[in-house]
Amino acid sequence: MTMSTPQDATDHRPRSATVIVLALLLALPARASDDDAFWPGTRYDAAIPTFEAVLGYEPATWIASPEDIVRYFEALQRAAPDRVRVWEYARSWENRPLIYAAVGSARNIARLDEIRAGMGALAQPARTSEPDAERLIGTLPVVVWLGYGVHGNEISSPDAAMLTAYHLLAAQDDPVVDEIREHALVLIDPSQNPDGRNRFVQNFTQSYGIVPDPDRRSAEHDEPWPGGRTNHYLFDLNRDWFALTQPETRGRVRVLQEWFPSVFVDLHEMSGDSTYYFAPEAVPYNPHLTSEQNAKLELFGRNNAKWFDHYGFDYFTREVYDAFYPGYGASWPAYYGAVAMTYEQASPRGLSLLRADGDVLTFRQAVRHHFVASVSTAETAAANRELLLRDFWRYRRSAIEEGGSGDVRVIVLPYSGNLANVDKLAGLLVQQGAEVRRATAEITSCGLRYPAGSYVVSLSQPTKRLLRNLLDPAVRMDDVFLAEQERRRAKRMGDQIYDVTAWSLPLQFGIEARPCAGSASGPTEDAGPELVRPAVPSRSDAQVAYLVPWTGNAAAALLARALDQGLIALSPQVPFTQAGRRYPAGTLVFKLDDNPADLYQRLEVLAAETGAEVPATDTGWVEEGVNFGSARVARLRAPRVALAWGSPTSSYAAGATRFVLERRYAYPVSVIRTATLASADLSRYQTLVLPPGRDYRAVFGKDGVAKLQAWVEAGGTLVAIEGAIDFLAHEDVGLLATERQKISRGSLDDGDSLLESEADYRATIRPESTEPDAVAGVLLRAHPDPDHWMTVGLPETVHVLYGGSAVYRPLRLDAGSNALRFAGPDELLASGYIWEENRKLLAHKPFVMVEEHGRGLVIGITADPTVRGYLDGLDLVLLNAVLRGPAHARPTWR
Repeated sequence: MTMSTPQDATDHRPRSATVIVLALLLALPARASDDDAFWPGTRYDAAIPTFEAVLGYEPATWIASPEDIVRYFEALQRAAPDRVRVWEYARSWENRPLIYAAVGSARNIARLDEIRAGMGALAQPARTSEPDAERLIGTLPVVVWLGYGVHGNEISSPDAAMLTAYHLLAAQDDPVVDEIREHALVLIDPSQNPDGRNRFVQNFTQSYGIVPDPDRRSAEHDEPWPGGRTNHYLFDLNRDWFALTQPETRGRVRVLQEWFPSVFVDLHEMSGDSTYYFAPEAVPYNPHLTSEQNAKLELFGRNNAKWFDHYGFDYFTREVYDAFYPGYGASWPAYYGAVAMTYEQASPRGLSLLRADGDVLTFRQAVRHHFVASVSTAETAAANRELLLRDFWRYRRSAIEEGGSGDVRVIVLPYSGNLANVDKLAGLLVQQGAEVRRATAEITSCGLRYPAGSYVVSLSQPTKRLLRNLLDPAVRMDDVFLAEQERRRAKRMGDQIYDVTAWSLPLQFGIEARPCAGSASGPTEDAGPELVRPAVPSRSDAQVAYLVPWTGNAAAALLARALDQGLIALSPQVPFTQAGRRYPAGTLVFKLDDNPADLYQRLEVLAAETGAEVPATDTGWVEEGVNFGSARVARLRAPRVALAWGSPTSSYAAGATRFVLERRYAYPVSVIRTATLASADLSRYQTLVLPPGRDYRAVFGKDGVAKLQAWVEAGGTLVAIEGAIDFLAHEDVGLLATERQKISRGSLDDGDSLLESEADYRATIRPESTEPDAVAGVLLRAHPDPDHWMTVGLPETVHVLYGGSAVYRPLRLDAGSNALRFAGPDELLASGYIWEENRKLLAHKPFVMVEEHGRGLVIGITADPTVRGYLDGLDLVLLNAVLRGPAHARPTWR
């Protein structure tokens, strides 16, 4: 690679950046290795296009855009079609392509279909005998997947991806590269989050001056809300692997199951004041990982250390980053049998960063570190090809054996309750490679009968370990690790829990999963990957109305779509019986007289889209309950919904709320900058949602608060989630009569000066009153008030993902209602690990509060029901608030 010629000084494009970065490197103290080539001593094939030839700048002198990345890989394919192949595997919400490239020898690229089929055969040990597996192991290359840039503002790894591909294609007479080409097929996913990366690059380019500014307070480094980390809907794609809510993740999971790479690495960035992290990972280990997988982590870590030592790069292992949660890129692939790892590079968040220790970290250094780690990983995989392939086959075989002999051999998902969520969960499992059967008639398992439509998941299959992770009510952390966290907490040192401690798709979806130590008997068929089972109205000739029983998410989806089309629904707030059938509270009644003449045709389409049941009725008469003309029947019209957007909201929560409403329920939302809301004419909206945020009062100001109060008094429905409750509860706002609660040590007495034990000492140094310690993330039980309209459609128990430390005092009866509250202390925890004082303090406290103000409503939801888009069992909490709330307010406008 040759030096480029600087462009005009007024051009802020990459070539001027080249000279500036090099000048910065010369002016600053640096190791000699930092001035070397990316891989010193390498000769490159001139037929393979360089960065400069394609993009106009040299590696790591500018931050490549998503379009540049695609352009470069397409150029590599044109130059060497016999050694590199590029595919598109998904499109982002903003319609950007996500691509991956296969890089290898001409021989391996020529037999890609054979390699794919061979890995598929190894993945099915029940159909591939050990002798057949050994023949495949003797001929297949090891497949390595290198994933870059899942967080869009972690900028160095996608540029390292391009450099890695170039090096593996163009390096000549290099024994390391020759071995990789011969024994490995390297699959490179260069930009897992192009929308987020584009957001970062645009801000950086707009903020850039005449030289890189290493000051971390400069606009180059200070990303405006929401930052570039997340995708279009502001999801952290590194938490979406088993939830599969986003197109980027769905495409990636599908492709991984075509190739079954034996090695998967997710390359990230961390604080710019750190160094470089690679495996082995930190504790706690997920108990469903095998000892063989953990042992192989050290193989890769040692080889990485060899090269990092050689070049003088600093690094650390076994700290901070664990893979306990199965929804990371560094963990999900492990459950089909890969060795999965995360690598973390200190981030410059630009072309240079002044670190706290006074050194300057450059983009070039960051790119080089990721590049060296990538080549080292491929080298390790190639050198251990047979071991990795054999262990992959054995992993899949041992999963079948364990599943067929354990204390749980079958898990049944009964077809009852929220049927839409039962269907969706089964489809999600199939999409992740699980074998699922659907009952075509009644079946039995462990002496219990289950209706047609129930799903049977045998654990005697290769995905057994993933299934236990996703379907078990809890995955337990190691006791030694937990004891250490309690010791640290006692000294206020902070815990070492990296992410949530609880996940369980049945609990999160609000459905049952019944384990059985035996088997299931009865007629079944293969379940498919579809998430919705279409339905049709019972008949087309209703004389009075069509009903939609309010039994779950399918009914909610139909309501949202129907309201958006201008349909009007009545909704009795108590159960009723008609023609011998009992309908639950909240059931939708679409009267022919209230709606267009093509009502049936519209409902027919909506039933097919949502799976909602739509019986017809020829009368308004009911045997029990209230008739359709009762005052206890709400009239539901389409509310105009506004969502606070931008600072100070949590971008994750704002994005997830918008995603659930817009994409899952197809209901339009106006996202409005919070500063604009403070002065906007709110009478245009019936519902306003405030996601979690810490400083709403400063943004709204005195006048904005007054406008908000007046809007609620006039009939607005205000929905506040988590931290937004603090804003509404503040004495200057007064829209929710609650407050945060603290842990009190109690009053002191004369004996407090006598410290007779370690316990006395600990008690004395505790603050008298303090916020409870933050909880990492647990699933808690909450119970609805069955008499409140906010809880229609909910089961007797819902499961809430609770994190943080906020606990709110219940509303008094003269102030409002606690529509849902957490369970008592002995019943509260459903899954995960919670500090003891938090468990006691949260017991019986509100999850959802509803308070009337004038003609309007304020609804406070103390834990976000849309977290990561995977709490489907709480969707009705949000939908009831947003779509039903306005029907229970009395606005002075429509």
